[in-house]
Amino acid sequence: MKRTEAFEMYQPTSLSEASLLLKEKGPGGRFLAGGTDLVIAMKEKGLVPKYVVDLKRLPGLSGIRQNSDGSIVIGALTTMREIEISPLLTKKYPFLCQSAAEVGSIQIRNRATIGGNMSNATPSADVAPSLIALQATAKIASFRSERSVAIEEFFRGPGLNIMDPDEILTEITIPKTSPRLVGEYIKFSPREMMDLAYVGVAAAYTVGEKENRCEDVRIVLGAVAPTPIRAKKAEAALEGQVLSEELAEKVGAIAAEEARPISDVRSSADYRRAMVGAMTKRALLNAMVGPAKSWVERRDRRY
Repeated sequence: MKRTEAFEMYQPTSLSEASLLLKEKGPGGRFLAGGTDLVIAMKEKGLVPKYVVDLKRLPGLSGIRQNSDGSIVIGALTTMREIEISPLLTKKYPFLCQSAAEVGSIQIRNRATIGGNMSNATPSADVAPSLIALQATAKIASFRSERSVAIEEFFRGPGLNIMDPDEILTEITIPKTSPRLVGEYIKFSPREMMDLAYVGVAAAYTVGEKENRCEDVRIVLGAVAPTPIRAKKAEAALEGQVLSEELAEKVGAIAAEEARPISDVRSSADYRRAMVGAMTKRALLNAMVGPAKSWVERRDRRY
């Protein structure tokens, strides 16, 4: 790991000031949130930014709160560790906490932010599939204006998102959901949370009041396409049906067909596709059982 090249550092105290810096200083600048991706890129991947704009002094960009309409807002500078242990999120969306708990070591999770993680747009990002399954939206702001966009539409490709260079992701909102919503996130990698996902699967659906039929099904795949993707044909195959192990296996096979993996140094495309099928089946069945009492118990579940 080499030392970084010299660069200018700015620490604005307002969002408009931070955004204007990118306009005034021109190309070559980078925003800094937690720094877990940016610093590695600078020390190991040859990135040499002309200047860095630190966002950590901007007010109001961290924390988790519930609005009066039932929606939940997560500030962009909220750390993965805060999401992992949040009493509110643990109660309402334990599978989102599961996905945050999969991000690196506890030291990394105490630095890495949800906004930085989304903005980095890594196809294997652990939290992205769960947020898409929850139909979350991102608020994006600059000195010019602000707008909201669905997380599902936020990613454009590996390392690419829809934001302009001077725009900042400020918060993520999860809309109110049914109290009967259940979900699960499963990641596969040889070193568990210490490695990037070879495959990640988030599944969420509402259990109907009658006959336990699955409604509003969302199955989201990570690390098997240029961006996290929904397996819409698999969703349709489960919609309105009563979940069984046989049906979960069928839905998993359909999801595997929808995946668009590549072969690389970590895994072959064929292996990733096979894992999508197995993991989708497990995620659907685990969601119906309910959240595990511990990380070990969840890892030991097999179908």
